[in-house]
Amino acid sequence: MRALCIGSAVVDTIVLVADRNVERMTMHNATSSFLLLEQGVKIDTESITSHIGGGAVNAGVSMARLGIDVTALIKIGNDHSGEKVLACLTRENVRQTHVLKTDELSTGTSVMVSSHDRNATIFTQRGTNTLLLAEDVAQNKFSGFDLVYVTNLSNRSADCFPLIVDAGHAQGAFIAVNPGIRQLTSRASPFLNSLAKINLLAVNRVEAESLVPALIARAQSDAVGSLHHSVSGDEPRLMRLGLSFGGFDMELMDFFREIRKTGVGRVLVTDGIEGSYLADEQGVHHCPALRIEPKGTAGAGDAFISTLSGFIAMEEAASLALRAAAVNAAGVVSEIDTQSGLMRRDDLDAAISGNLAALPITTWAW
Repeated sequence: MRALCIGSAVVDTIVLVADRNVERMTMHNATSSFLLLEQGVKIDTESITSHIGGGAVNAGVSMARLGIDVTALIKIGNDHSGEKVLACLTRENVRQTHVLKTDELSTGTSVMVSSHDRNATIFTQRGTNTLLLAEDVAQNKFSGFDLVYVTNLSNRSADCFPLIVDAGHAQGAFIAVNPGIRQLTSRASPFLNSLAKINLLAVNRVEAESLVPALIARAQSDAVGSLHHSVSGDEPRLMRLGLSFGGFDMELMDFFREIRKTGVGRVLVTDGIEGSYLADEQGVHHCPALRIEPKGTAGAGDAFISTLSGFIAMEEAASLALRAAAVNAAGVVSEIDTQSGLMRRDDLDAAISGNLAALPITTWAW
């Protein structure tokens, strides 16, 4: 199978700080926490390391290690950081025929500051990742690909999203998209209008909640239908609590029903350590997260969604795809960077077999 990964390429600088050297403040509602960095002082760190990341590169490496023939469509600068990105692609056997270069801006970079629970604060300079143009995603660049995987697109690059979906769809590819929150909130209308051509939409809980007002507006009602199953205290969090944004509330099953009315084939919602939900024609499938001691959370979403997309595009069962994604994401969380924990197919298959009891699949039929 041939896959095209479109999105960002970034050089990550990862800073690990011991808990004792930085204060953390958690809000009373426990949904937000902050690292407090004192001005004018030097803070000792455990390590400062450099790695290659970015949504398209992370997804490309993930799929390549699964045995998929991958090409990356990214834009980098004519600089040292860009050369480091190319070296990573070469090392991981990701094709570079669609890599674009420009002098307009420098290659994207980020600094991740990680402490306490290892959920890093990320400072980012998006650079060339914001510069995709219509001619960069011309339809002839999509010929011959079985899977087109679109990660978060920034600034004017996000304007290319409908063009990318149209081009991939015209070539008969399986279209999987993992948009970012800015793309969903600032460009909601063109995004929703493209859903009928998308085979898999993948969002996290916060991103899913941002779509709730638009979905309720499309349903022309302030309240949608009730759940078709009784909710118990034993069910996963989102199935119990649903989604909420700006005063609009929606049950999770209703969210999936409404968004699938747009024509999108499958919809994935991830909820961190609470697991993930995949809606398809059979119903909604839930897979718990694999519990491990985290070293870093960056890249876990890329690992999960790229693995799931690859397995589904290869026509694997939803249960296997969810388990494979959960195991590969856990591998990434067990390392500080976004790629070291990504598994090769044989190792992933073995890890799935060894964790079946920890990854039960629950399905709610429509």
